[in-house]
Amino acid sequence: MELFVNIKQIGSKKQPAAVPFSVEGSPRTAGELIEETVKVCVREYNERVRRGDSSPQPLTKQQIKDMADVGKIAFGINYGGREQDVSKAIENALQAFEDGIFKLFVNGRELCSADEVTDLKDGDVLTFIRLTLLAGSHFY
Repeated sequence: MELFVNIKQIGSKKQPAAVPFSVEGSPRTAGELIEETVKVCVREYNERVRRGDSSPQPLTKQQIKDMADVGKIAFGINYGGREQDVSKAIENALQAFEDGIFKLFVNGRELCSADEVTDLKDGDVLTFIRLTLLAGSHFY
């Protein structure tokens, strides 16, 4: 299934462009959608580790523009050289969703629990909003 993904962070004024993203099958719930998203990301990450893509390559102007539209410019370097365990990554992502570390929207509609039905179709837009915790403040 071909979807489009936005990744946002609270407080950022940048409006990232939606990027194409393919998942296997047709996830029926928010939990299944998160699982499939994590599988794709971990698979791509582990493939880069196996290829040994550990040295930074010069970025083209188009790559820099595309990454800036998403909200993060990076070389994608893996300094540890270790592959990630997909089941642990899924468990972590589902826990982060349940704990409210990020919000998930499909075509602007918030999915509030892992059991919520998604009704996904090709071309739908997913938006992940990463919420950050306040740090450095102490209240007495």
